[in-house]
Amino acid sequence: MRIEFYKYQGTGNDFVMIDNMDGRYDNLSLSQIQFLCDRKMGIGADGLIKLNASAQVDFEVDYYNADGSKSFCGNGARCSIAFAKQLGLIENETVFTAIDGLHRGELKGGLVQLEMLPVNKIDRINQDFFVDTGSPHYVHLRSDLDGDIVSYGKMIRYSEIFEKEGVNVNYLNELSSNKIAVETYERGVEDETLSCGTGVTGCALVYMELNQLLDAEIEVETKGGQLSVKARQEMNGSFDNIWLIGPATHVFSGEIEL
Repeated sequence: MRIEFYKYQGTGNDFVMIDNMDGRYDNLSLSQIQFLCDRKMGIGADGLIKLNASAQVDFEVDYYNADGSKSFCGNGARCSIAFAKQLGLIENETVFTAIDGLHRGELKGGLVQLEMLPVNKIDRINQDFFVDTGSPHYVHLRSDLDGDIVSYGKMIRYSEIFEKEGVNVNYLNELSSNKIAVETYERGVEDETLSCGTGVTGCALVYMELNQLLDAEIEVETKGGQLSVKARQEMNGSFDNIWLIGPATHVFSGEIEL
C-alpha cells in the first residue's frame, strides 16, 4: 500500500499527517503506525495523525503516539488545523472532534490557536502537581539539584502509581513574570520531546494557580520554540477559556510504500 503523507511540526513536536477524509487509510495497523513514526526505518515523528471525516463537525483528529497508543495532543491538534487549511477543508476558523471531545481552532496572525477543554482541578502530589489537559501531566518545579528530564521522567512515569496508565512528566521553571520554561518527557514516545502542547498548557495552569492569576496569558519557552497559553481561573479553582497558541509548519510531503 502506498501512503501519501505530509510532515508537520509545531515548535519541534513533529507529526506524520495523513488525509483520510475518504477513509482509504482506515485500516492502518499498529505496526504500520509504529513503522511510519520510526526515525531510522520510517518517516520519523513523535506521532501520527489521520484527519478523518465527521458528520457533525469539520473533521476528526485521530492521533497516535509513536508507539501506536492513542491520546490527545495539543501541538498535533494545532498542526491538524493548519493541515485542514492546506487541504481546503476550512478557512480561518474550525470546530473539530478529538479523543477528548470537541475543540475550536483559529488561524490568526500566522499562528494557530487551539481552544482546550476546561480543567476542573489541579491535584497536589507532595510538592508536585497532577493536571489532565486532555492528556495526564505530572508537573515538577525544577531546581538546580534536578537532573535531566529523561531520567526524571522515566522515574515518575514508571513509578508504581503511574506505570500501568503512564503519565507525561514536566519540569516547570519560572523565567520572569508570566514567562516560564517547560521540558517534557512524553509517554508513548518514551523520551523527551522538543515541545508538548498539553504539557505546556498544564504547566501554565499550575503557574497561574501558584501565583493566584485569575486571567492571564503565559509565555512558554520550549526547546523547540515559543508558545503561549491564555486561560481564566474561576474562584473554585477550575480553569476555562483555555487557548494554546503558537506556530504550526508544513515541513515536507511525500509518499511511502508499506
